[in-house]
Amino acid sequence: MHIDKGLSQLPMQERRPNRTAETENFPVASLLIARDLRPAVKAYYAMARAADDVADDDGLSAEAKIQLLDCIETALSDGAGYVATARSSAVDDRRDAVCAAAKARRILAERKLPMEHATRLLVAFRRDAVQPRIATWAELMDYCADSAAPVGRFLLDLHGETADGYPASDALCTALQVLNHLQDCADDYRRLNRIYLPADWLAEEGVPETDLAAARSSPGLRRVLDRCLNEIADLLARARPLPQRMRSVRLALETAVVVTLAEALARRLAALDPLAARVHVSKPAMLALAGIAVSRFLLHRMANPVSRRA
Repeated sequence: MHIDKGLSQLPMQERRPNRTAETENFPVASLLIARDLRPAVKAYYAMARAADDVADDDGLSAEAKIQLLDCIETALSDGAGYVATARSSAVDDRRDAVCAAAKARRILAERKLPMEHATRLLVAFRRDAVQPRIATWAELMDYCADSAAPVGRFLLDLHGETADGYPASDALCTALQVLNHLQDCADDYRRLNRIYLPADWLAEEGVPETDLAAARSSPGLRRVLDRCLNEIADLLARARPLPQRMRSVRLALETAVVVTLAEALARRLAALDPLAARVHVSKPAMLALAGIAVSRFLLHRMANPVSRRA
């Protein structure tokens, strides 16, 4: 899985270098997030990234990954995960992941946020460790309910938003997750032997798995990618009203920027081939799009004020 999702938020014969907030598609704990909330966002992100790296480590067996993820969950529940399972060299090598989980636990507890926002991610990471294929779009949506939705819900709760925003947030986070899968579909297959594209759609188009190792997409694979993008368009349509419904202006601005960047990335994936080269939005384009998103949001908010706070 790739932690590149959520309202702020990105496989292996060779281990992929550690990813950071700076290397993801979307900003994490950006300047739009209030300064006093940034440590909480960074701690949550660090825990998720550390656990994600465990699930994506080609040097670990599925059994070792599950053991490590169980250890991380123990740290999330009582802060003693490392002590409880320190008999394994694999666990010992990943002490940093357990420490990150313990820190995230403290942050969630201090702010009285549901621990489920962290533990649900581990459900998806365990799935990554043992299930390298997705059978249907519905199964992919079920996976994203654990791998993506908790991130957005964490941010909403952190900012004191209501659960009314969950459905639109879930749609946005799911769209971000699937966009990331499309970006990395070749790399996921070549390095992790993992395919997040629905197997039934590939079968309908007569696309063998080996097509993902080609230098460019076959016509059938292109149709599957486009089918995914059509579904993503529906998800983004459900997410688009979310910023204007938020009371927190800062989170609303952050969310408006992410929606705009996601739409831009979807357009690029529709026009370009992710097998031929990594498809992304350049940093200059990100900055320009962010400026447009902020301007549009502020103009709309001034014309349609709601009860809100900074």
